[in-house]
Amino acid sequence: MKRVILIVLDSVGIGEMPDAHVYGDVGSNTLGNIAKVRGGLHLPHLQKLGLGNIELIQGVAPLACPDGSYGKMAERSPGKDTTTGHWEMAGVILAKAFPTFPQGFPDEFVQAFAKRIGREVIGNEVASGTEIIQRLGQEHVTTGKPIVYTSADSVFQIAAHEEIISLDELYRICEIAREMLDGDLRVGRVIARPFLGTAGSFYRTTHRHDYAIEPPHTMLLDGIKEKGLQVMAVGKIKDIYAGRGVTLHVPSISNKDGVDKTLDFMGEGKPGLIMTNLVDFDMLYGHRNDVEKYALAIEEFDARLPEILAGLGEKDILMITADHGCDPTTASTDHSREYVPLLVYGKQVNPGVNLGVRSSFADLGATIAEYLGTDQLRNGQSFLDDLFQV
Repeated sequence: MKRVILIVLDSVGIGEMPDAHVYGDVGSNTLGNIAKVRGGLHLPHLQKLGLGNIELIQGVAPLACPDGSYGKMAERSPGKDTTTGHWEMAGVILAKAFPTFPQGFPDEFVQAFAKRIGREVIGNEVASGTEIIQRLGQEHVTTGKPIVYTSADSVFQIAAHEEIISLDELYRICEIAREMLDGDLRVGRVIARPFLGTAGSFYRTTHRHDYAIEPPHTMLLDGIKEKGLQVMAVGKIKDIYAGRGVTLHVPSISNKDGVDKTLDFMGEGKPGLIMTNLVDFDMLYGHRNDVEKYALAIEEFDARLPEILAGLGEKDILMITADHGCDPTTASTDHSREYVPLLVYGKQVNPGVNLGVRSSFADLGATIAEYLGTDQLRNGQSFLDDLFQV
């Protein structure tokens, strides 16, 4: 009954990578800078697992022998978006970054898209999702034209008021966009962004849905499912992998809800992989440069860690990491090219092992594959021997 619980703290990076200058991210350090601006972070449980041993974080001191093994991982794929990071964890390393559209999408495409869906669109710009619905929301309500926008990530986002365009219709529109966005326009994700409210107080609802492209070759989740084990996905994990390899899935509406549902899966005792994405760090605080609420969210997750640790079985392994950075202390509201933390704990796992700087997120996937006895991944170097060395 082997099981891995993998929790992705969305955007909780731990310092700029050597090529950060290429992405305009020099000086980014999501955890370190938040702690510095905040005057320290109170993370006693993450500290016990070894977080302070990875990098200097004010308020999180290194320990002589932490309970967990620790390190950090570099992203080998080009880019700094959600899909790229999660795919690499599963053993898919991209040779070319997903396309981005800092000037909006080509007019020719937008016109063809509007013709296909039978509606004119507004927007087609790089924007914050919360800001653009306040600015264009009333025009959308008046005209029925969906709001199209993008960001620094490889995304095509469509916002619509649920009382103007039904969820079913919005999802249909997104499916058309996903079909049309191919070739040089093949973005990582099309995202439905429904909202409600009235002028001046529009707000996004929890009915977001992501339409990702499928990973280009066999990856971790495929192998686990093929072995007859469970892949239990919490939050947007299923969307990120376009449903590939996922056997059980539950959505989440917040970090708290995501942890609750992770604990529910743990309580069921099914062997395989529980993979959770906690998105509030990124969506609510990183992209809005809200340092204090980001800090509080990290501390709130830390306070839930004892529940997760108490739910671990004898052969369970807990892994905590991130998919990129999103430093709220910088002028940018975009993701940042950063290393991500790596914390590993289990009742039979050696404590205090320094796993070093891993050359790829794929090392995590390779380790999980080896532990669960699935086929070896195309990429990644397992560190399983380090966790169980005598």
